[in-house]
Amino acid sequence: MYPIKFIPIVKDKIWGGKRLEKKFGKNPGKLPNIGESWELSGVPGDVSVIENGYLAGKTLNEAISMFKEQLVGKRVYAKSGENFPLLFKLIDANDDLSIQVHPNDEIAMKRHNSLGKTEMWYVLDSEKDAYLIIGFKKNTTKKEYLAALEKGEVEDLLQKVPVQAGDVFFIPAGLVHAIGKGALIAEIQQSSDITYRIFDFNRKDAEGNERELHTEQALDVIDFKASKKPKTEYKPRKNEEVELASCEYFTTNLLEMDKPKHFHYGHMETFVVYMCLEGTVEIAGGTSKVMVTKGDTVLIPANMKDFTITPKSTAKLLEVSID
Repeated sequence: MYPIKFIPIVKDKIWGGKRLEKKFGKNPGKLPNIGESWELSGVPGDVSVIENGYLAGKTLNEAISMFKEQLVGKRVYAKSGENFPLLFKLIDANDDLSIQVHPNDEIAMKRHNSLGKTEMWYVLDSEKDAYLIIGFKKNTTKKEYLAALEKGEVEDLLQKVPVQAGDVFFIPAGLVHAIGKGALIAEIQQSSDITYRIFDFNRKDAEGNERELHTEQALDVIDFKASKKPKTEYKPRKNEEVELASCEYFTTNLLEMDKPKHFHYGHMETFVVYMCLEGTVEIAGGTSKVMVTKGDTVLIPANMKDFTITPKSTAKLLEVSID
């Protein structure tokens, strides 16, 4: 086994822009408005294809079928089988995204035969006045919420948080949220594409149609309690892993480094994923050395217990595993 890179899956979105292309080169198909680049995905219909090594051209699912727990780890394979449990994205909000909410596992499985969607955001860049919507300003009733929705005033109930590069937000299922215009985001989430759209600013597509809203489906999903501390506080430390988020679905660390670091994960029974946010690193393990530059995402297979990451200058990575 070796560090595995993947071909990005880019998505044209009504709210997308040009920054994923300019900053990370993410537009092989030359789509007009790249809103999302799915960096590592096992979602049906959008399964990542391996870019490097002897597995190049095979899908992530084919690789899991071939190597099973050697690739994803014993505990992960026992729980998820050949379904990769996480989804990694880069998101460019050139306009406001819809206000939305995601169901938990129980509701998503019952309604959609899917996992729920808990996620986290790391802000890569932000334009002036960029913001995120994170939860309600105060405890709110369903009656108050529906009245505001009817009047087109649901934004007034919600908390807008100004953002800058380096900000981190944890978004559990049930938390109402939206990415505002000007934010560039790295997103780590459960492997699910289930979204209930609450409000879309009355936007229309090229054919003059408004996007579907999911008012009724969202009602028994929404957490109506006030969201008091939406932003994660942390202190970066050079050449050490700093925890940003930890839940039953994933643990994410920030790693800022300017010197080589050796990793021994003999105690873990999981894969590890690195999203390179800044700089360039070389990851050496197994039989290969792989260059990883900003915007790249790489999967370290579970049976590759020892590897070394060597930055070419200062680099910043998100490190994701399942405890």
